[in-house]
Amino acid sequence: MDAYGTGTDARGGPDGPGGAPEPADAPESPAPEPEASGPEASGPEASGPEAPGRDARTGVAALSPRYQIGAALALAVVAVTVCVHIGMVFLSIAPANTITKKHGKAVDDWVYPEFEQNWKLFAPNPLQQNIAVQVRAEVKEADGGVRTTGWYELSAEDGRAIDGNPVPSHTQQNELRRAWDFFLATHDANNRSTGMRGTLSESYLRRIVVMRLGRDDAAGKGGAVTQVQVRSRTTNVAPPKWSAEKISDKPMYRVLPWWPVSAADLTGGAK
Repeated sequence: MDAYGTGTDARGGPDGPGGAPEPADAPESPAPEPEASGPEASGPEASGPEAPGRDARTGVAALSPRYQIGAALALAVVAVTVCVHIGMVFLSIAPANTITKKHGKAVDDWVYPEFEQNWKLFAPNPLQQNIAVQVRAEVKEADGGVRTTGWYELSAEDGRAIDGNPVPSHTQQNELRRAWDFFLATHDANNRSTGMRGTLSESYLRRIVVMRLGRDDAAGKGGAVTQVQVRSRTTNVAPPKWSAEKISDKPMYRVLPWWPVSAADLTGGAK
């Protein structure tokens, strides 16, 4: 034993090889537990979005109950509106029956003029004329003077908007044409109304042409449109070169009377 009270072991070195003292009663390291595997591995790590068998809700089911009720109500309103619209359109073109005799005005108010239907697609003699709708206006100037504009080619404006447009709007294609057809169907050759919808067709056509004049700034700075006049210009479509048919190429005009413009016309009116 040396002066420090350390000795040598049987391996020849002080307190083992390297001379480092070993701590007394050092605790033994616990043996690692085997990792769980299989269906028993159900800890937090196995509960993420990638975990198999998890019920991941999507769409309406992922919403809170309050929003689910709101979505269900909105879908119900849309479904009811669609069913009512289809029913109204069907009644408008169906033969006269008990419902249309009793509620015909309600059906007409819903359908006309925006949703009117007809059978011209199946006509045995398709239309062979070009019909252009034109309008001019009487304008009251800011200084009190009155002037009459030239004729605005509304159909040509729609044609230019459609030409080269792969997805033209329904308004550009059909609004003006349908309004003119509606007027012709409810008036005779002398422009007199032939039924209850004559007044409606006049106000509908007048509202459209006033809106178009405003878009073209027909009144000018400080001016106001006080009256409008609509006319149509009809020309026959030329027959093919191989046909022996002879038709006139002279345009025919149908001129309507002057219509005073009301405040409702200037604001778009109401259906």
